[in-house]
Amino acid sequence: MGRILIIDDERAIRRALREILEFEEFEVDEAENGKQGLDKAKSETYDIIFCDIKMPELDGMEVLEGLKNAKIDIPVIMISGHGNVETAVQAIKKGAFDFIEKPLDLNRILVTLRNANDKTVLIEEKKVLKKTVNRFKGSSIIGETEAILQIKEMIEKVAPSDARVLVTGQNGTGKELVAQSLHDQSLRKGKPFIEVNCAAIPAELIESELFGHEKGAFTSAVKQKKGKFELASGGTLFLDEIGDMSASAQAKVLRALQENVIQRVGGEKDIKVNARVVAATNKDLRQEIHDGNFREDLFHRLAVILIHVPSLNDRRDDIPLLANHFISMVCAEHGIARKSFDPKAIDELQKINWTGNIRELRNIVERLIILGGDTISAEEVKMFSNPHR
Repeated sequence: MGRILIIDDERAIRRALREILEFEEFEVDEAENGKQGLDKAKSETYDIIFCDIKMPELDGMEVLEGLKNAKIDIPVIMISGHGNVETAVQAIKKGAFDFIEKPLDLNRILVTLRNANDKTVLIEEKKVLKKTVNRFKGSSIIGETEAILQIKEMIEKVAPSDARVLVTGQNGTGKELVAQSLHDQSLRKGKPFIEVNCAAIPAELIESELFGHEKGAFTSAVKQKKGKFELASGGTLFLDEIGDMSASAQAKVLRALQENVIQRVGGEKDIKVNARVVAATNKDLRQEIHDGNFREDLFHRLAVILIHVPSLNDRRDDIPLLANHFISMVCAEHGIARKSFDPKAIDELQKINWTGNIRELRNIVERLIILGGDTISAEEVKMFSNPHR
């Protein structure tokens, strides 16, 4: 369900709260004063905090201030036996989620707990949404060639299921857009879409990134951290460049897919996860299996559905649509009046050997918008498309 920290100098209150919370299947940690509680909140990961107001060392208001200064965005429920309206208002102004008076009322605790838990989910989803919007802003699958229409049809059929999908294709072809479209058209669309670039993370850190770690698991593990499998639970986990994953990580991913459980690095507790996995690679995984670099059993777990994204050179008829899409998007991003392409400029774009695929096309369109005139000419395409060709 989640992890909760109780900060209170009264052992009886801590025990009563623990019994309630553990009955609701929360994992509970305790601190007997404000300083200890603030230190734990800085070094561990919690979903909700219950905090008393009157305590030795640091009182509840000082704990709230410390959490704010440390930029720890966790719902804090204040509890006090000396409460009044002024105290409650002051706590809320300082960032508390709610205020509960002692003696504690079970129904009030459960209602507040449910609301705070909803807020925790919203905080995490907001972070993911910001990243998603920034990454995929203006990015639907653009194209009307036969290959692209087949991909769109495949996505429409496969998305509502929880079937795992392996997306193949060269770098820059838009494999991540296929993964995003699968999520957006699935029953999980209201849940997180979490991306992991397996090639961009050092081999010694990939397991921590995927499965999380416990405090002290390694030198730099100063606090507990949830992994991407946990964060994507209920939603979609996109494993980009899966062919670059280490053998050790492959074995753990295989177990996660088989049993829907993970263990954090340095931990022994099994954690249930429920993420739909979509993987992508620019490598020939069958060749990688032959060469001993990739597990065959993991390949078969991932490749329930195979979707191949063609290179831009194999879909040149889509270049006019893509170029006009990017020109609208880039002009809006730079806050300038919309420019246009001369028809002969589009012809020139279709002659280029697109080794970088759609990513390269987008970059060249941006360069032409910045350096070219209001109507981009064929000469400007020749001049600015790539000076090293």
